[in-house]
Amino acid sequence: MRIFKDLNPQESLTLKLHLFYSGIEGIAAGALLLTEFIFIKSLKGSNVQLAFLFQFNMVVFLFAMVANEILRRYTNRKVLLRTIAIVSKLPLVGLAFFPDVSQQKGLPPLYHTIFLAIFLLYFMSRIVAIPSVNQYLKGNYRHENFGRLFGYSVTVQKVAMLASTFTAGLLLDWNPNSYKVFYPIVGILAIVSIFQLTKIKFVQKKEIIDTPLWKALQQSFHRIFQILKHNKAFRHLEMGFMLYGFAWMSTHAVITIFYERALHLNYSSVAFYKNAFNLVAIAFLPFFGKFIGKRDPRRFAIITFGSLMLFILFTALTEYYNGYTEVYGIKIYYMLMIAVFFNGLFMGSMPILWGIGSSYFCQPDEAADYQSVHLFLTGLRALLAPIIGIKLYEWAGYSYTYATGVVLLFFAILLMIWSEKRVPKTG
Repeated sequence: MRIFKDLNPQESLTLKLHLFYSGIEGIAAGALLLTEFIFIKSLKGSNVQLAFLFQFNMVVFLFAMVANEILRRYTNRKVLLRTIAIVSKLPLVGLAFFPDVSQQKGLPPLYHTIFLAIFLLYFMSRIVAIPSVNQYLKGNYRHENFGRLFGYSVTVQKVAMLASTFTAGLLLDWNPNSYKVFYPIVGILAIVSIFQLTKIKFVQKKEIIDTPLWKALQQSFHRIFQILKHNKAFRHLEMGFMLYGFAWMSTHAVITIFYERALHLNYSSVAFYKNAFNLVAIAFLPFFGKFIGKRDPRRFAIITFGSLMLFILFTALTEYYNGYTEVYGIKIYYMLMIAVFFNGLFMGSMPILWGIGSSYFCQPDEAADYQSVHLFLTGLRALLAPIIGIKLYEWAGYSYTYATGVVLLFFAILLMIWSEKRVPKTG
């Protein structure tokens, strides 16, 4: 309760609602952590389809500018967010009616397509929800408390994810068809979380907009170029994000394949590794939340990019130094445990940097525009990186794919070091 001690009444109420929202989101996100592994192991989807499934999570941000224009025009934010939540999350209930998977053949190709479509719709809500979260919080938290309080909410989310991921892993090892039970529950919980978010006080700035939507979109893209052109520090951060994004997105799906085909992990083992890195993330989140509020986000990015680089490196080494011990059916690879530690540092810092890093380069009333630029560029790299990663793996194998990611992250770190020394931050 000490975290509420120095907060004003509005911050205290906002934090309570934010923590409740984050807890529910964590439960949903924990079950979703195993989605790609379910798709490749039980449903027997293809490598390229797996890349698409991961890609959907990010490529939707290509429409971030469209969403931002809609948000500017639609004055009743609460009704808009709740409607989008119902339309995008409720289709998960449809997975309850999927046929049982065959141990050898998985599901027929038609169901792979339906599965992908359901999750594409699910992720579409992010282009509206994420900028809205930034606006809700930026308008209710004081600047000096922003990073710290955001870090607390991410901690709550991670704790909820631990329990959710562990439960989902046990259920799937007991019965691979159990995803048909917990995914519908996830859909309902995701709707509840958005309804909870919209209880936070938010005053929509009234804008009289007579410009047609297509014209407004042209202006939005013009704003992107203007922001990137004139705010050099922010531009350098986004360049670092592009390098990091290609590294992460090109290796993520390949690592999922590596777990299944090279290491032959079961669901409980994958859940163990995901929970292990979440424990590390939870331990470091309070520190990271305070750190970003006191330091330049580019210095924070060095920690984030470096952690991911070492995670990929030690995962790659597991192919060559593959000693392990087995405990209650869980394969514990020694080299992979080192990788998990660095993945925990990455997962503890990235939600903060990615979620609110852009807000430190602008004024409060510019937060939505800056976050929309950030999200659009995320979608842009997601359009190519996952497919490139899969094709590189199919052409050259695991090691070359991992090495490419490590090199990209190394250059991202060098860029952040150079930028912080040469270009002062504004905002």
